[in-house]
Amino acid sequence: MDAAVVADDVTKRYGDLVAVDGVSLSVPTGTVFGLIGPNGAGKTSLVRCLTGTTGYDGDVTLLGGSPEAVDRSRIGLLPQSFSPPERLTVRELLGYYADLYDEARDVDSVIAEVGLESSAETWYEELSGGQQRRACVGITLVNDPDVLFLDEPTTGIDPAGRRDLWTLIEELAAAGTTVVLTSHSMDEVERLADEVAMLADGDVVAEGTPAALVAEHGGESRLVVRTEASAALLADSGFRVEASAGRLTLHDVDAADIDAAVDALAAAGIDYESFTWTQPTLEDVYLELTGRRFRGADATEVER
Repeated sequence: MDAAVVADDVTKRYGDLVAVDGVSLSVPTGTVFGLIGPNGAGKTSLVRCLTGTTGYDGDVTLLGGSPEAVDRSRIGLLPQSFSPPERLTVRELLGYYADLYDEARDVDSVIAEVGLESSAETWYEELSGGQQRRACVGITLVNDPDVLFLDEPTTGIDPAGRRDLWTLIEELAAAGTTVVLTSHSMDEVERLADEVAMLADGDVVAEGTPAALVAEHGGESRLVVRTEASAALLADSGFRVEASAGRLTLHDVDAADIDAAVDALAAAGIDYESFTWTQPTLEDVYLELTGRRFRGADATEVER
């Protein structure tokens, strides 16, 4: 599959600060590519390099050429911080940006795609934060871009609105649009991304499909049982068991093993309040590779 975006040893410095540190990656055409990491990991700076909106060292190829020379009508970019004219209605706002292109999509169809039909005549400044973000996503779609860069697109959007935008992104990719998505939401990236690059301190620490990264670095599935019982009661169960305050953890328990684990609890006479089966996630991958627990926008160091 051809690549829509290629970075080769890209570095971005702000004085003595290295925001992007020798990043190389390739984004296949027609896929959703997730750039994931906490605040300060280098996601936004990397997007600026890939789109040619800042200087950088190294090489970037965007739609077969340099970012600086590419036809801008083929690119859509939603920055993390974006403030369009506030005294325009949603329809006027999207129409304003559509008029910047020789060929543009029908504004009303874009308004419908981002779920703002009922607010089409509302001034931008009177929209909720989530509605404003939806309008901004709509602005990036009016030129029907071949490559769409979305920097934290669902920030401030309510859960229902997030799901609607996720569906829209999936539909865009299915129709052939390449989407480069930055996010600190593990759920968002696991839902949307065909491939992921994890960033820490400006460097890519892992790249691949979410499933492959979890399989290689995420660890094992496990059953966590809320009980005061001793792990010794399960010594002959065939499961590796660890005890901690008020719980037993049975390691390497796949979905097909849950019934056997529950039977082992019963055979050992263990009373328990509840149990939870958990699978490894991209959060576990990030912890394994960086030593930092990554939830929400921030990462915290974890002692090992």
